[in-house]
Amino acid sequence: MAPAASSAAARAPRLLRAALLLLLLVAACRRAAGAPVVTELRCQCVKTMQGIHIKNMNSVKVTPPGPHCAQTEVIATLKNGQDVCLNPAAPMVKKMIQKMLAKSSTN
Repeated sequence: MAPAASSAAARAPRLLRAALLLLLLVAACRRAAGAPVVTELRCQCVKTMQGIHIKNMNSVKVTPPGPHCAQTEVIATLKNGQDVCLNPAAPMVKKMIQKMLAKSSTN
């Protein structure tokens, strides 16, 4: 094999490893604490927060357990557009869901 061809072949795996590492780094940086993971066939919430002040929330979505995920997921959309996952077992989140259900049943 010619020296130029062997050096190019040696660089290819290093470039591939560097590209994969960069992709993993970008993916890790885009995921904030409590941020949902956008996929359809698994749980959306990787990490959850214990609560958010209600004045910072724009809307709340509660997803019951199903074939995609075995746990209840509570995703709040903040006024700045960011989605955060809330712990459905947290007392503040339970209270907020009860208020939402009471409000929707009176309408």
